[in-house]
Amino acid sequence: CISADADFIITGTVYPNENKPEGPFGDHLGYYSLTHPFPLMKVHNVYHKKDAIWSFTVVGRPPQEDTSFGALIHEITGSAIPQEIHGLKEVHAVDAAGVHPLLFAIGSERYTPYLKERKPQEILTIANHILGKNQLSLAKYLFIAAKEDNEALSTHHIEEFIQHILERIDLKTDLHFYTNTTIDTLDYSGDGLNSGSKVVIAAAGDKKRTLWNKFPDITLTDGFSNPKIAMPGILVLQVDKYQTAEKTAAEIAKLNMALIDKDLSGLPLIVLCDDSEFTAATTNNLVWVAFTRSNPAADIYGINDFTIDKHWGCKGSMIIDARKKPHHAPELIKDASVEAKITKMGENGGALYGMI
Repeated sequence: CISADADFIITGTVYPNENKPEGPFGDHLGYYSLTHPFPLMKVHNVYHKKDAIWSFTVVGRPPQEDTSFGALIHEITGSAIPQEIHGLKEVHAVDAAGVHPLLFAIGSERYTPYLKERKPQEILTIANHILGKNQLSLAKYLFIAAKEDNEALSTHHIEEFIQHILERIDLKTDLHFYTNTTIDTLDYSGDGLNSGSKVVIAAAGDKKRTLWNKFPDITLTDGFSNPKIAMPGILVLQVDKYQTAEKTAAEIAKLNMALIDKDLSGLPLIVLCDDSEFTAATTNNLVWVAFTRSNPAADIYGINDFTIDKHWGCKGSMIIDARKKPHHAPELIKDASVEAKITKMGENGGALYGMI
């Protein structure tokens, strides 16, 4: 049976026990997918209709051409998802962060409306449902807010949403990790293919702090430099090149010693990176670096952190180590010579003139 609607149809046989190496190739997170064995299909025939259109898209660090696919999916499924997950108002997989690494959600918080002090309860139930639902389960960082705190809040306004969370989060109680679990195949921040961790960052209730847009006059310890405010509440620090987990633990311990008695109440999130100028330059740069280059269970630290009854939290700022690690895939960088060739093809007389 061959669909008359299809422009092209490829038929063949898949052999379940026969794999071939695939990759490397660029992908939508903005990095190369490395070479791995994947199932093989032996092609029998290729069919096409008259004047068939071969659709393709260029991928790379978002936004790219495939950004439109994500926007279309959000448009099609936006009203349907709340019908599938009760209490959920909306979700948004953030394209600028590579889609799956960062998911925003807003849900209802109705379990105990009679209590004066509200905290995440129902939205944690919703978060668990989200992480067990189809493509939503690929989320690595899930930020979830309660709609009762701001009925006008939208998951599509990145900076506003992050600040809403940071104003309300209790870092001692509101971080919930999923360790030794599966993550997106294209995400190399974990400890192996399809292997890593997730974290739910939940916030509900009144504002707990006013976010700062300036870095206080604090002397940083050696190895940490060039402090930048990426957005109110988020401090970006440039750090020496990543070497090992053991070296990182020592670096974080030094940073803890330097900051543990300092007032950083208006900067609840610190992002460590290789280039603070680049990371803090735009919101898109920030979310791309912070959430594609970190594995929550391995790369989240905290000032004055603790573990009680297997729950991790911190009394000071949360720290995300978003430096490049040796096991990360290389960045997908545009080739100037290839771009020049394509540009020439689009000029008058070129093969793609009038099409690009």
